Amino acid sequence: MTDFTVGDDDFRLDGKPVRLLSGALHYFRVHEEQWDHRLAMLAAMGLNCVETYVPWNLHEEREGAYRDVGALGRFLDAVERAGLWAIVRPGPYICAEWENGGLPVWVTGRFGRRVRTRDDGYRAVVERWFRELLPQVVEREIGRGGPVILVQAENEYGSFGSDAVYLEWLAGLLRRCGVSVPLFTSDGPEDHMLTGGSVPGLLATANFGSGAREAFEVLRRHQPKGPLMCMEFWCGWFDHWGAEPVVRDAGQAAEALREILECGASVNVYMAHGGTNFAGWAGANRGGPVQDGEFQPTVTSYDYDAPVDEYGRATEKFHLFRKVLAEYAQGPLPALPPEPVGLARPVRVELDGWAGLDDVLEALGDPEGPESGVAPTFEELGVGRGLVRYRVAVPGPRMPYPLTVAGLRDRAVVYVDGARAGVLSEESLTLPEPVAGPAVVELWVESLGRVNYGPRLGEPKGITGGVLHERQYLHGVRARGLRLDAFEEAGAVAGVPFGPVPGVPGGTGLFRGTFTVEGAEGVGHAGLRLPGWTRGYVWVNGSCLGRYWSAGPQETLYVPGPVLGEGVNEVWVLELEGAGEAWVELGPGVAVRSGTP
Repeated sequence: MTDFTVGDDDFRLDGKPVRLLSGALHYFRVHEEQWDHRLAMLAAMGLNCVETYVPWNLHEEREGAYRDVGALGRFLDAVERAGLWAIVRPGPYICAEWENGGLPVWVTGRFGRRVRTRDDGYRAVVERWFRELLPQVVEREIGRGGPVILVQAENEYGSFGSDAVYLEWLAGLLRRCGVSVPLFTSDGPEDHMLTGGSVPGLLATANFGSGAREAFEVLRRHQPKGPLMCMEFWCGWFDHWGAEPVVRDAGQAAEALREILECGASVNVYMAHGGTNFAGWAGANRGGPVQDGEFQPTVTSYDYDAPVDEYGRATEKFHLFRKVLAEYAQGPLPALPPEPVGLARPVRVELDGWAGLDDVLEALGDPEGPESGVAPTFEELGVGRGLVRYRVAVPGPRMPYPLTVAGLRDRAVVYVDGARAGVLSEESLTLPEPVAGPAVVELWVESLGRVNYGPRLGEPKGITGGVLHERQYLHGVRARGLRLDAFEEAGAVAGVPFGPVPGVPGGTGLFRGTFTVEGAEGVGHAGLRLPGWTRGYVWVNGSCLGRYWSAGPQETLYVPGPVLGEGVNEVWVLELEGAGEAWVELGPGVAVRSGTP
């Protein structure tokens, strides 16, 4: 039986010192049929280990309705096939630029500020989840012949809180669930983060992108003994909608990696391969020193400027990292696997079917709730990913007054008596033209991603304040949700009454079209472009590629090769703000950074 332990100075495998050369690859951001290739790329770069988070909300989006929890186990089996070790970070909170930091909406909606604390109710649902999840990990630990060597307790807790009772309880829960490999914590290399996030008896690791010597000096003040490890070496970064793309110089990143290794430390390259935030699972941030400022939603691509790009190809950074890592590897590095194949030729997809948003809502939406005094939030409606239509009446007769939506999160397309009146957001909460009564106001509100980091974690979505006419609240609101997961059910859109596409661009609704890929040699990954379209979601053969938005910087959505098939393929486009011409285009996929060609 193989034994992996934490020594006074290093990690040990059956008593012999080992250095962990790990890379982050999240199984939920990569199509399952591509796992083997991406893991082979990590091995070829010189890594001997892979790290993954586990998003609770992906597997239990609705309470008690578990979905494909076994995906983690299948991924760990793929890790074993690749000859790598595995580090598992099960949360329950993961950050990861993922919707709500991985916490289900029903959890944050119910417990609010009590999440990630010793609260009995919160701990009870965490324990129930871990007892469902962790058998996937325990039966694949290295002592049982599997690849798992380390498991994390919580995640960057020192950036959030200081509830030592909660952290020690969580570490104990992992043990009670059968985890026997070493446990660890990871935090920024700052005194307050390490004191808030560390657990006595557990290995503490640090997360940073540069300045390894200084970071490890801080870590040593808190942990005089034990192996040094950078659990997140940020070799790139992620992008926000409406902001400039973030790129890190490959040579500078390689030198920062070398500095970590020269310190005698182990490393986890974050990200080695980023992948994609499919199906609207991208999170968001808040700007400012206490994350209480500008709302910053994360783009669909999680390319991260990683060594292996979103399309699975080696970048300049890959080759520079490979050169550095080769000096610390045990033996020669494996050869690179064949580069993934792209679509043989560009394809223009004519969209010839259309249904308005009201028709889509009628076919796929939740039942409309009763009229209420105030607008319910997404959390109160049980809506995670998706949008909600709010309908409220302006009494009359009355003079035109400004109409304002207080506490709007995140974006609303507003109609007055059926005519579009404007688009509102946190930066613009009042319609440009006043509204007279009587009138019927409809607000189609979309969540652009829940905050995944900082004190605003778990903030509610939708209309969290109210709809005001002048200074008067408008009461008597009806709300109806349209969840993205409604589109994921097999045959769901068959009930949508499609008709001809309107002749004038600029409308909203669900558009449909088909295209043909001829010959198996023509099937491969692709990049999908929507010139002139504004904001919405795309599905190919029922698989949601994620959100598109003309705000940029991302211009192309990644289409995994396994999603496409020889013969007829189908595209759905849900446009929420203003459609372009009735076509989209798939290309061979030449993107390297954030889907930008």
